[in-house]
Amino acid sequence: MMNTEDETSGGTVTLISKEGERFQVDTNVAKMSKLVESTIDEEDDDDDQLNDICLPNVKASVLAKVIEYCEHYQTDKMTAITTPLKSSKIEDLVQPWYADYVKVEQVMLFELVTAANFMDIKPLLDLTCLAVSVYIKGKSPEELRRIFNLSNEFTPEEEAQVREENKWAEQPPNNNKNNNND
Repeated sequence: MMNTEDETSGGTVTLISKEGERFQVDTNVAKMSKLVESTIDEEDDDDDQLNDICLPNVKASVLAKVIEYCEHYQTDKMTAITTPLKSSKIEDLVQPWYADYVKVEQVMLFELVTAANFMDIKPLLDLTCLAVSVYIKGKSPEELRRIFNLSNEFTPEEEAQVREENKWAEQPPNNNKNNNND
């Protein structure tokens, strides 16, 4: 087992995925996760040696991607994502590396959102949520139900009633101020 140095001056920590795969990570990189940071701080209070940190909600393939993000972030911090968004293209909002980073399969993207949330890595959560929002923009209710694996709990009659009551939400914005109830 590797003996770690004082965490403030570097050293490493071992992150363990759901499957038990071990990832040796620079402590400063791992501390991008507030969950990992608080675990390290708690262990510092308990004893002099840093134990492994288990992440039972994060698959190995996802953890590898999270670590890739955190390592890159150390040398090239991501531009903060501000709202309202200036564009609906990720490429216009963050650096090219980050835009390419979220060009992954839908399942991986959703798992990255979950991992970023669980591990409490705000910039990664911001980026992955942005990617999801861009991905779902302009999709129909049916497409959204498929994407998010949701069932339609309305009967056709109920759905027609809801659509009628919310017709205004489906109409494109009207730039002239005239009433369209001709």
